[in-house]
Amino acid sequence: MSSPSERYAAWQAEKSLAASELGAFTTRYDFALDDFQLAGCRVLEDGSSVLVAAPTGAGKTVVGEFAVHLARARGRKVFYTAPIKALSNQKFTELVDWLGHEAVGLLTGDTSIRPDADVVVMTTEVLRNMLYADSSLLQGLGFVVMDEVHYLADRMRGPVWEEVIIHLDPSVQLVALSATVSNAEEFGAWLQEVRGATEIVVSETRPVPLWQHVVVGEELMDLFVDDHGEPVVSHGPGVRGTRHVNPEIERVTSFSLPVDERSGRSRGRAPAGRKGTSGRHRPRGSGRHRPPHTRHGSDRGRGASRGGALDGPRPPRRPELVRMLDDAALLPAIMFIFSRAGCEGAVQQCARVRLRLTDEDERRAIRAVLDDRLTPIGVEDEEVLGIATFRRAVLDGYAAHHAGMLPLLKTIVEELFASGLLKVVFATETLALGINMPARSVVLEKLVKFNGVDHADLTPGEYTQLTGRAGRRGIDTEGHAVVVAGPRFDADAVGSLASRRTYPLRSAFRPTPNMTVNLLDRFDLSRARETLETSFAQFQADRSVVGLARRARELEDTADSYRAAVTCDRGDLLEYAELQERISAREKSLSQARAAADRDRTRTMLGGLRRGEVIAVPGGKRRGYAVVLEVDRVVLGGPQVDLLDTEGRRRTLRPGDVPSSPAVIDTLRLPHQDALGSGKVRKDTAAALRQQLSGRDDPRREVRARTERTPSTAASDELLQQLRQELREHPCAGCPELESHLRWVGRWRKARTDLEGVQRRIQGRTSSLARRFDRLADLLVELGYLARQDEELVPTPGGLRLRRLFSDRDLLIAQCLEHGAWAGLDAPGMAAVVSAAVHETRRDDRAPEIIADPAVGAALEATGHLATELQAAEARHGIDPTTPPDPAISAIVHRWARGAHLAAALDGNDLPPGDFVRHCRQVIDLLDQLTADEELGAVARGAVRAVRRGLVAQEIDR
Repeated sequence: MSSPSERYAAWQAEKSLAASELGAFTTRYDFALDDFQLAGCRVLEDGSSVLVAAPTGAGKTVVGEFAVHLARARGRKVFYTAPIKALSNQKFTELVDWLGHEAVGLLTGDTSIRPDADVVVMTTEVLRNMLYADSSLLQGLGFVVMDEVHYLADRMRGPVWEEVIIHLDPSVQLVALSATVSNAEEFGAWLQEVRGATEIVVSETRPVPLWQHVVVGEELMDLFVDDHGEPVVSHGPGVRGTRHVNPEIERVTSFSLPVDERSGRSRGRAPAGRKGTSGRHRPRGSGRHRPPHTRHGSDRGRGASRGGALDGPRPPRRPELVRMLDDAALLPAIMFIFSRAGCEGAVQQCARVRLRLTDEDERRAIRAVLDDRLTPIGVEDEEVLGIATFRRAVLDGYAAHHAGMLPLLKTIVEELFASGLLKVVFATETLALGINMPARSVVLEKLVKFNGVDHADLTPGEYTQLTGRAGRRGIDTEGHAVVVAGPRFDADAVGSLASRRTYPLRSAFRPTPNMTVNLLDRFDLSRARETLETSFAQFQADRSVVGLARRARELEDTADSYRAAVTCDRGDLLEYAELQERISAREKSLSQARAAADRDRTRTMLGGLRRGEVIAVPGGKRRGYAVVLEVDRVVLGGPQVDLLDTEGRRRTLRPGDVPSSPAVIDTLRLPHQDALGSGKVRKDTAAALRQQLSGRDDPRREVRARTERTPSTAASDELLQQLRQELREHPCAGCPELESHLRWVGRWRKARTDLEGVQRRIQGRTSSLARRFDRLADLLVELGYLARQDEELVPTPGGLRLRRLFSDRDLLIAQCLEHGAWAGLDAPGMAAVVSAAVHETRRDDRAPEIIADPAVGAALEATGHLATELQAAEARHGIDPTTPPDPAISAIVHRWARGAHLAAALDGNDLPPGDFVRHCRQVIDLLDQLTADEELGAVARGAVRAVRRGLVAQEIDR
């Protein structure tokens, strides 16, 4: 029982919470917020920005929603950003349900709903473009929520996140919501550098316990056990410190035979009487941690090696795996298959064995959803979209989910799965990004996936992100991650992968032509480079440069404030200080000239030495006496003199080794040069040298007595005397407060000197980002998008057009506009050419079809020619080449823009409908950017109307 003081403290805390905005906010929930949620909300209410890093499903969006509440309470705007349109639409729906239609707006690349609302959901690209355009919608902005902020590691779109974070007004409070990353402190430290006061709130505990399993043949085994062989939780509530990889897994995988040989059943057929329904009606969350097939220590199967050991177990077929999960009450499940073809193949396999996971009530509910949602699809397009196959699979309780599907079908899958009507979804890894699809179990069919270059093992971060789907908060009491064992399966490696929750955030920030022009349109050249130096990429490469860049801005402000204090009523104080600086500079110049004359004398003197001369060296490392053995007058940096000192050591002497010229004080007869290779001869010669120098112990005095330094010319220098005279006659010279005034000058000079020093340090540590920026700037000057004005670079009219083009091929598109490559096209032709400018080739793309319109052919040819010229220019400047245009599906877009229905447009091609619709959205996005162009605007608007119709328009307007 707590003490009275503890109860009083708790009462005070409750009273304080009830009186705060946070207290008012929490009343909308019927559950108590977690500590990390409360901590994040309190940071916002205290006026700081916050980074919240927590596992998937932990509820970090509560902090983002509190920012919405706080903005409305304070009369400020709030923008809620997400990386992709699907997430933006999802959040828009949630906020509308909470606040009402009139209170929430939505801005994506192709949708604009109430953009002037106080709460606006948008994609991050939209906010970046608003910042560069200095949009009036930014007025009154108080909060920006960046959901899935770890997306800034994405190679293609991640840099947009950093641009937003850097360019947001300092008064805006930032709410960064991230999955658990292993370098959250580093990312938070960068946010503190660029945004000011920012608190880091990290929660590494899953709200739902996660159990890890391995499927070996027909067996579903626990991956981790304790010292007694009992299964243990791997993450979340109930986790224990002591756990081991189940040793039985290794024993079973070492003596495994194919499933068909062990079970005696034929491939592809379900066991007699089985419909896979034994686990269907168990309540969600009731899945036991020791499913029926789980094995811990039995001897069953050990004799399986009679037929000879294999490399490992043969994985069960996908329908058999689904039934195994159903028997173990582990459905609903997401099965990650890292290929689109694999996902479709899994659906076909389940259909062939007539797998059915739904009862009649569920089928009726699913049928009602399908009848309602599939209405927009015309009869002529049903075959190409595979609607009949889709309906049959969904009614039976399973479906695929990948980027090649029509977005409408993916949305239906998401809704049915979230409502519990779908039991299994076969998905690619793209499903792991943010979409709310809770699952009791996540199955990884393989631990290898294609990363765009080659097939690579899953990283711990990828494993964490994928398995984070298992066991969503408020829905499941347990989550289950299942790995399917295959040939050469390594249980220890899987155990290590499942134990390491590492997910490091690595910046993908890099300057682009569009970014370069936008920066130079807003800032001068120095400030633009400083902006790059405050990026997270630069921070990770050299954390000190970010601090130095901020220090440079502080010193600029300090120097400006000191400059304002440098005044004198007698005259121009800075002019007086400038005279002082000129005098000091002239004195330094004369001193350097004198030193240079001394070096010349030293060089001449050393070059004139002869063998056998004894010299006195006045200073430096060779100070003392020596005899000249040899002089090399043509060596680089010479002449070089070979000496023998009084200790018998051979030494070399060059002009830079002495502060002033040595002096010849005597001569010594030397043995033959070859004889000096003998150590005894050198010792005897040194002894003779010491005897001859008897009584001489001060080489510096010997030099002074024989040589003189170059005389100073300060007293006779006319310029120096003139400057001194001007200083004495300056009006400020008689000011009684001159000493005080000069102290302000001294402070200003010091701040300026410190600033120059910091700028030199930044320049010395500048990363490839700034060097790429400089090379890009030179390229843009050559191509006419930037012009030099004194020491600055400013955008030309062509550059101002480039700053409004947001594309991976922005510079190529700008070149096409500058050279009129796309002039003379009609609307379908414009759509086809723009298709080539935005298309990203997949490995399975075929050769492009020929488009009958000669204008389109000429435009594509001109675009290709400009791309070749651009790549040559980029190579000259050391810039990575722009990807050439790809007209692989331009003919399809051309047919669609001319009015063909979907099946006719795709006729003769294997382009997935989902890819086509997504591509059309990219085409529309670029066409929208071209509508402001004076020459092409009208055609671009017509092309938008031609492409934005039918299923494409339905997907955009959903």
